[in-house]
Amino acid sequence: MKFAFSTLGVPGLALSEVLRLAVAHGYHGVELRAHPEEPVHPGLSPDERDDVAAAFKAAGVEVLGLAGYARVAAPRDDEPVIEEIRALVELAAAVGAPFVRVFPGGTDEQAPGEADAVAARRLGTAAEYAADLGVRILLETHDSHRTGADAMRVLGLVGHRQVGALWDVMHTWLGGEQPLETYAALSPYLGYVQVKDIASAEDTTPLALGAGVLPLAECVEVLTRHGWDGWLCWEYEKRWYEAAQPLPELLGGGREHLGRLLNDSA
Repeated sequence: MKFAFSTLGVPGLALSEVLRLAVAHGYHGVELRAHPEEPVHPGLSPDERDDVAAAFKAAGVEVLGLAGYARVAAPRDDEPVIEEIRALVELAAAVGAPFVRVFPGGTDEQAPGEADAVAARRLGTAAEYAADLGVRILLETHDSHRTGADAMRVLGLVGHRQVGALWDVMHTWLGGEQPLETYAALSPYLGYVQVKDIASAEDTTPLALGAGVLPLAECVEVLTRHGWDGWLCWEYEKRWYEAAQPLPELLGGGREHLGRLLNDSA
């Protein structure tokens, strides 16, 4: 497996410093939070996009994916959502990222099955555009569709190879799903896995990997046992938790912990 970390853990940090941290601590890739307050976002010019791709190539680090904020099941007009995804896909293609992350974003006001159908319709439309550019759109296990079973309802309706799943281990755990259950649901669609750690279901402040309650060892064991050889990406949500320990101080230990989990599961 390959290891990455998300720039959500180092909000606003210059790309050169992000890449320095990745190289220094042995991470193979970086997930870029694609938001206007970050260095890489859909508002970049063509030259700026080329500069991002060149910086990653020079550092020998891969762009794992773009973490976007399109909410594909949200009750609103289709076109703005599809255009948001298209903009992310175009940016991903330009900087060399194989994946784009989107959220479900359904609401309690929607009728049963409505959020699934809305999300599938939009993802199916965006998938054709993504296919032309060689980018895969990943629906994260999050908010209204936090378990693998929830996400599978949408992905089964889409039925397109360019639309897959992003497994956020915290949300599936909070949804009461065991790692083996999640893998069974998502394995036909799995793009990559976001790992993290927290103190409890009530306190989701990010912790160093291995310092909390999430079943990381079991997740890695399940993936290894089934021959999955993709990416584990550490999403440390410093952006939302100012009191959390700075991620750069933890990156070395986190890389070592992921390596131990992988070795123990072999």
